[in-house]
Amino acid sequence: MRTLISSAFISLDGVVEGPGGEPGYRNTGWTFKEVEFVPEAFEIKGREQQEATAVLMGRVSYEAFSPVWPDMEEFAHYKTMPKYVVSTTLTNDKLVSNWGETTILRSLDEVAALKETDGGPIIVHGSASLNNSLADAGLIDRYHLLVYPLLLGAGKRLFPATDKDTQKLKLIEHEAYSNGLQKQVFDVLR
Repeated sequence: MRTLISSAFISLDGVVEGPGGEPGYRNTGWTFKEVEFVPEAFEIKGREQQEATAVLMGRVSYEAFSPVWPDMEEFAHYKTMPKYVVSTTLTNDKLVSNWGETTILRSLDEVAALKETDGGPIIVHGSASLNNSLADAGLIDRYHLLVYPLLLGAGKRLFPATDKDTQKLKLIEHEAYSNGLQKQVFDVLR
Protein backbone atom coordinates (compact mmCIF):
# COMPACT_ATOMS: atom_id res chain seq x y z
CA MET A 1 0.00 0.00 0.00
CA ARG A 2 1.25 3.49 -0.88
CA THR A 3 1.72 6.07 1.87
CA LEU A 4 -0.47 9.16 1.61
CA ILE A 5 1.31 12.20 3.08
CA SER A 6 -0.43 15.47 3.87
CA SER A 7 2.06 18.34 3.62
CA ALA A 8 1.02 21.72 4.99
CA PHE A 9 2.09 25.16 6.07
CA ILE A 10 -0.06 25.64 9.16
CA SER A 11 -0.53 28.33 11.78
CA LEU A 12 -0.39 27.40 15.44
CA ASP A 13 -4.19 27.57 15.55
CA GLY A 14 -4.56 25.19 12.58
CA VAL A 15 -5.20 27.57 9.68
CA VAL A 16 -3.86 26.57 6.25
CA GLU A 17 -5.69 29.10 4.07
CA GLY A 18 -3.79 31.52 1.83
CA PRO A 19 -0.18 30.77 2.85
CA GLY A 20 1.30 31.86 -0.49
CA GLY A 21 -0.70 35.00 -1.20
CA GLU A 22 -3.83 33.51 -2.74
CA PRO A 23 -6.59 36.12 -3.11
CA GLY A 24 -9.72 36.20 -0.97
CA TYR A 25 -8.26 35.63 2.51
CA ARG A 26 -7.55 38.60 4.78
CA ASN A 27 -4.25 37.18 6.12
CA THR A 28 -3.08 35.88 2.76
CA GLY A 29 0.67 35.44 2.34
CA TRP A 30 1.24 34.84 6.04
CA THR A 31 4.11 32.40 5.40
CA PHE A 32 6.36 35.10 3.95
CA LYS A 33 4.87 38.37 5.24
CA GLU A 34 4.93 37.58 8.93
CA VAL A 35 7.88 35.23 9.55
CA GLU A 36 11.53 35.67 8.60
CA PHE A 37 12.70 33.18 5.95
CA VAL A 38 15.15 30.58 7.26
CA PRO A 39 16.24 28.23 4.42
CA GLU A 40 16.98 25.20 6.61
CA ALA A 41 13.34 25.08 7.73
CA PHE A 42 12.32 24.13 4.18
CA GLU A 43 14.64 21.12 3.76
CA ILE A 44 11.60 18.89 4.11
CA LYS A 45 10.03 20.45 0.99
CA GLY A 46 12.97 19.33 -1.17
CA ARG A 47 12.93 15.91 0.46
CA GLU A 48 9.21 15.55 -0.32
CA GLN A 49 9.91 16.02 -4.02
CA GLN A 50 12.68 13.44 -3.93
CA GLU A 51 10.64 10.83 -2.04
CA ALA A 52 7.15 11.32 -3.49
CA THR A 53 6.13 9.46 -6.62
CA ALA A 54 2.79 11.24 -7.18
CA VAL A 55 0.98 14.44 -6.21
CA LEU A 56 -2.65 14.53 -5.04
CA MET A 57 -4.68 17.72 -4.74
CA GLY A 58 -8.18 19.08 -4.81
CA ARG A 59 -9.58 21.14 -7.68
CA VAL A 60 -9.08 24.54 -6.02
CA SER A 61 -5.41 23.82 -5.29
CA TYR A 62 -4.91 22.40 -8.78
CA GLU A 63 -6.35 25.58 -10.27
CA ALA A 64 -4.01 27.68 -8.09
CA PHE A 65 -0.84 25.60 -8.63
CA SER A 66 -1.15 24.51 -12.27
CA PRO A 67 -0.60 27.95 -13.85
CA VAL A 68 2.49 28.57 -11.69
CA TRP A 69 4.27 25.40 -10.51
CA PRO A 70 5.13 23.91 -13.95
CA ASP A 71 7.55 26.77 -14.66
CA MET A 72 9.03 27.09 -11.16
CA GLU A 73 12.51 25.63 -10.74
CA GLU A 74 11.89 24.80 -7.06
CA PHE A 75 9.05 22.46 -8.11
CA ALA A 76 10.82 20.86 -11.10
CA HIS A 77 10.51 17.28 -9.78
CA TYR A 78 6.74 17.60 -9.58
CA LYS A 79 6.55 18.35 -13.29
CA THR A 80 7.50 14.80 -14.25
CA MET A 81 5.54 12.84 -11.64
CA PRO A 82 1.90 11.82 -12.05
CA LYS A 83 -0.65 14.21 -10.61
CA TYR A 84 -4.13 13.32 -9.39
CA VAL A 85 -6.89 15.85 -8.83
CA VAL A 86 -9.92 14.89 -6.75
CA SER A 87 -12.93 16.72 -8.18
CA THR A 88 -16.49 16.07 -9.21
CA THR A 89 -16.57 19.15 -11.43
CA LEU A 90 -13.17 19.49 -13.15
CA THR A 91 -13.06 18.29 -16.76
CA ASN A 92 -10.08 17.08 -18.80
CA ASP A 93 -10.24 20.10 -21.11
CA LYS A 94 -9.42 22.31 -18.07
CA LEU A 95 -6.13 20.49 -17.34
CA VAL A 96 -2.92 22.33 -18.26
CA SER A 97 -0.78 20.73 -20.96
CA ASN A 98 2.66 21.66 -19.61
CA TRP A 99 2.64 19.85 -16.25
CA GLY A 100 2.85 16.19 -17.21
CA GLU A 101 0.39 13.38 -16.66
CA THR A 102 -2.72 14.44 -14.69
CA THR A 103 -5.66 12.20 -13.82
CA ILE A 104 -8.97 13.33 -12.38
CA LEU A 105 -10.35 11.17 -9.55
CA ARG A 106 -14.06 11.51 -8.87
CA SER A 107 -14.32 10.06 -5.36
CA LEU A 108 -12.49 9.09 -2.18
CA ASP A 109 -13.01 5.47 -3.23
CA GLU A 110 -10.78 6.20 -6.23
CA VAL A 111 -8.18 7.70 -3.87
CA ALA A 112 -8.35 4.54 -1.74
CA ALA A 113 -7.87 2.45 -4.89
CA LEU A 114 -4.88 4.59 -5.91
CA LYS A 115 -3.28 3.88 -2.52
CA GLU A 116 -3.58 0.15 -3.28
CA THR A 117 -1.49 0.43 -6.47
CA ASP A 118 2.23 -0.18 -6.76
CA GLY A 119 4.49 2.80 -6.22
CA GLY A 120 5.91 5.08 -3.58
CA PRO A 121 4.46 7.86 -1.45
CA ILE A 122 1.73 10.20 -2.65
CA ILE A 123 2.03 13.80 -1.43
CA VAL A 124 -0.95 16.11 -0.85
CA HIS A 125 -0.27 19.85 -1.14
CA GLY A 126 -2.75 22.58 -0.21
CA SER A 127 -6.28 21.24 -0.55
CA ALA A 128 -7.84 22.05 2.84
CA SER A 129 -11.24 20.58 1.97
CA LEU A 130 -9.68 17.46 0.46
CA ASN A 131 -7.47 17.01 3.54
CA ASN A 132 -10.55 17.15 5.75
CA SER A 133 -12.29 14.49 3.66
CA LEU A 134 -9.17 12.28 3.47
CA ALA A 135 -8.72 12.48 7.25
CA ASP A 136 -12.36 11.64 7.92
CA ALA A 137 -12.06 8.64 5.57
CA GLY A 138 -8.91 7.40 7.33
CA LEU A 139 -6.80 7.72 4.17
CA ILE A 140 -3.95 9.94 5.47
CA ASP A 141 -0.92 8.00 6.71
CA ARG A 142 1.48 10.82 7.61
CA TYR A 143 1.52 14.58 8.19
CA HIS A 144 4.44 16.84 7.24
CA LEU A 145 3.73 20.11 9.02
CA LEU A 146 5.63 23.38 9.03
CA VAL A 147 3.99 25.12 11.97
CA TYR A 148 4.22 28.91 11.96
CA PRO A 149 4.27 30.85 15.24
CA LEU A 150 1.12 32.74 14.30
CA LEU A 151 -2.50 32.80 15.41
CA LEU A 152 -4.57 33.65 12.34
CA GLY A 153 -8.05 33.20 13.77
CA ALA A 154 -10.55 32.58 10.99
CA GLY A 155 -9.63 30.57 7.92
CA LYS A 156 -9.71 27.10 6.44
CA ARG A 157 -8.29 24.50 8.80
CA LEU A 158 -6.20 21.43 8.01
CA PHE A 159 -8.01 19.13 10.42
CA PRO A 160 -11.73 18.39 10.20
CA ALA A 161 -14.09 19.39 13.00
CA THR A 162 -16.00 16.12 12.68
CA ASP A 163 -17.20 14.60 15.96
CA LYS A 164 -15.31 11.30 15.94
CA ASP A 165 -13.20 9.01 18.06
CA THR A 166 -9.70 10.08 19.08
CA GLN A 167 -7.08 9.67 16.35
CA LYS A 168 -3.62 8.92 17.68
CA LEU A 169 -0.48 10.23 15.99
CA LYS A 170 3.18 9.35 16.56
CA LEU A 171 5.76 12.14 16.30
CA ILE A 172 8.60 10.71 14.19
CA GLU A 173 10.57 13.86 13.36
CA HIS A 174 10.67 17.40 14.70
CA GLU A 175 12.85 20.48 14.74
CA ALA A 176 12.52 24.11 15.81
CA TYR A 177 14.16 26.96 13.89
CA SER A 178 15.49 30.39 14.84
CA ASN A 179 12.42 32.14 13.37
CA GLY A 180 10.01 30.16 15.57
CA LEU A 181 8.95 27.81 12.77
CA GLN A 182 8.62 24.16 13.77
CA LYS A 183 8.81 21.05 11.60
CA GLN A 184 6.57 18.26 12.87
CA VAL A 185 6.22 14.91 11.12
CA PHE A 186 3.55 12.56 12.44
CA ASP A 187 2.56 9.04 11.47
CA VAL A 188 -1.14 8.27 11.83
CA LEU A 189 -1.60 5.26 14.09
CA ARG A 190 -4.30 2.75 13.22
